[in-house]
Amino acid sequence: MKRIGVLTSGGDAPGMNACLRALVLTAHANELEVVGFQYGFNGVIEQQYHHLLPYHVNGIIQNGGTILKSARCEAMHSATGLQRAAQNLHDLQIDALLVIGGDGSFRGCVELSAFYNGRLLGIPGTIDNDVDGSDFTIGFATALDTALDAIDKIRDTADAFERIFLVEVMGRHTGYLAVAAGIAAGAEQIICPELASELDLDRIALHVEQARKHRGNCSYIIVLAETMYPGGVSALAADLEQRGIECRAAILGHIQRGGRPVGADRILATKLGAYAVEQLLQGAHLMMAGEMNGQAGLYPLARTGEKKKQVDSYLLRWQQQVAQY
Repeated sequence: MKRIGVLTSGGDAPGMNACLRALVLTAHANELEVVGFQYGFNGVIEQQYHHLLPYHVNGIIQNGGTILKSARCEAMHSATGLQRAAQNLHDLQIDALLVIGGDGSFRGCVELSAFYNGRLLGIPGTIDNDVDGSDFTIGFATALDTALDAIDKIRDTADAFERIFLVEVMGRHTGYLAVAAGIAAGAEQIICPELASELDLDRIALHVEQARKHRGNCSYIIVLAETMYPGGVSALAADLEQRGIECRAAILGHIQRGGRPVGADRILATKLGAYAVEQLLQGAHLMMAGEMNGQAGLYPLARTGEKKKQVDSYLLRWQQQVAQY
């Protein structure tokens, strides 16, 4: 093995740069060339790339975003696009491709393997923490801190005006971020897929009314995972107002993806970036480099999207218990 490629794909996550740094430094120490593709798989298909040397990654460990940029790639959903990507990798003599992203990016890797003769390895980078095979994904810890800081500030103004706030956090199909941020912020209610497949507006309103009956006028925070309600959190606020619950909606949105990665993400990214290169040299293929119980390990790429990893069942049970009062 002489030359490897790397790209960042899908939604950006704090710590992607830290991962790139570790990957490039480890490759250089093992006398491997690194080709960085820009804009995710688009860079492979459109041949947008440059060689990455250690000085290119100097001083980027603390930066959010990704120096390679990121994007989703519609062309990877067709056989023509996959064939073109594979041919370009072959033409550039790329012996292996490392993909930093989520389960959608990893599905692209699996499909690419039908046309590409080199090795493929994934590294989990997504704030949603919804990838099987790793306890945590790169970016989740930072996104949690960002969401928590925002909710704490919302609580300040909610206290000042004794208002009810609905706060929407990211997490299309999972409640990892909602549960973690909601519990850490002391939210009165958390609404996520793991706690409710569909919302009972009457029950939500009743809980607010009971809380105010016992506590008087007070602040009240509901943390909601995105896509949990048709029309989003603003529509939910409007529907609750029809039930006599006056509330404000706050959408945290893309601020959760940005910012300097916290220490936990920098360490995890460094560990997985270095480990992925080492495992490539050992012959790993169609695997993801993840961390389970503090230990780096490999997990089949094809199984990373099975959604077997669950939000902490104890915390879910506890939240349901205290939400009765």
